[in-house]
Amino acid sequence: MSMRERHVVSEEHQSLWLLTTSPAIWAGHFAVSYMCAALWCGTDPERATSAIGPPTWGILISGFVALAGIVFTGVAGWRRHSHGNDRPPHDRDTPEDRNRFLGVATALLSGLSALATAFVMLSAALVPLCR
Repeated sequence: MSMRERHVVSEEHQSLWLLTTSPAIWAGHFAVSYMCAALWCGTDPERATSAIGPPTWGILISGFVALAGIVFTGVAGWRRHSHGNDRPPHDRDTPEDRNRFLGVATALLSGLSALATAFVMLSAALVPLCR
């Protein structure tokens, strides 16, 4: 029996914080992007003519940083889901199955958050910022 198989998941180590990390990263990136664009376009009317400015690059760069955090969280969730070698469905009322459920929910929310972040980046890159 390997070390991974002998590891038992305890109730104290299960937390919902990992589940909320990816949506929080997306929401933070969205809010900062929106505020940055609003401040950039609202302070000087001359900026409305520029297609790509510093805020666009900032939104894109911060988007890649946000995507890296989301992918890291998704991988951590997937590792939680694939803990052990028990076959699906994981529907028993055990700490291991709850841990696997939280892991797959984290991975799925990370995928959705990555898609939403990519759409924010895509709109910043393709649509003129101040129009």
